[in-house]
Amino acid sequence: MKTNFLSKAKKNKNDEFYTQLIDIESELQHYTSNFKDKIVFCNCDDPLTSNFYKYFALNFKRLGLKKLISACYVNVEKTTYDLEATSPARGYYYEYTGGNEELFPSIHEVTYFNEDGDFRSAESITLLEQADIIVTNPPFSLFREFIELVITHNKQFLVIGNINAITYKDIFALIKENKAWLGINLGRGISGFIVPEHYELYGTETKINEHGERIVASNNCLWLTNLDNFKRHKDIELVKTYQGNENNYPKYDNYEGINVNKTQDIPKDYLGAMGVPITFLHKFNPEQFEIIKFRKGDDGKDLSINGKCPYFRILMINKRLQK
Repeated sequence: MKTNFLSKAKKNKNDEFYTQLIDIESELQHYTSNFKDKIVFCNCDDPLTSNFYKYFALNFKRLGLKKLISACYVNVEKTTYDLEATSPARGYYYEYTGGNEELFPSIHEVTYFNEDGDFRSAESITLLEQADIIVTNPPFSLFREFIELVITHNKQFLVIGNINAITYKDIFALIKENKAWLGINLGRGISGFIVPEHYELYGTETKINEHGERIVASNNCLWLTNLDNFKRHKDIELVKTYQGNENNYPKYDNYEGINVNKTQDIPKDYLGAMGVPITFLHKFNPEQFEIIKFRKGDDGKDLSINGKCPYFRILMINKRLQK
């Protein structure tokens, strides 16, 4: 049911999932050294309401930021923001430098775009070009386009996405090439998203919090980044062995390698290729393992065992054993 919520939202292009401050704080605490003298751009965030803007504004001096920019899209046909009737139906942004500006702006203090403020627009990209780090929760339905944009402009980033994003060909390629990796929190490590009134709530883990906000816990989201963190330098402790337990590690029909059902079951003594679940990437240390390919065997078809295909597998080898 929880997965169905995001699946239906993606199908219907419902992208209004707003990140809770507690989840931003939980992840951002691991990257504080990256922000000194940097310009942060939250390019999918209403400066009037966004918790991303709130986090960086409140921690502006502690992080040593140079500037904070927060910009949002406004649907011209159906405005989803609570604007005054006299306000133009255009996107807008706000820049905070820690000076005389208001820490938390009103609708009268933002700067309006000429158009809707879409992160792909020329006006938004002009702001992006001056930024060092992009931190936001981009629209799930446009995640590929968002990542392509920040990579094309050679920006550092830390963003939230659906865990299935790592199965996208272009996103997986970035991970394989060590140009992007998973953040610290994953799945239940992200407590849930704030959704608007018109969203139907699916699943059992939904609630109305003390602020009257509607929360849905998806349990299938992640942080994707190219900011370094401690986890990606920590070896996975391997305790299982292949020798003597061969029956637990069946070989693929269409690839020279063995199947490993759980990351914790990776054998410490197998030199060849191993197929592991996609959640392996949350513990992946590129100094310990090398990713070979994703999902497909030598025949271009999904990896299979006795004619049956396990859920998507990442093929990798243990680099420590290759020496």
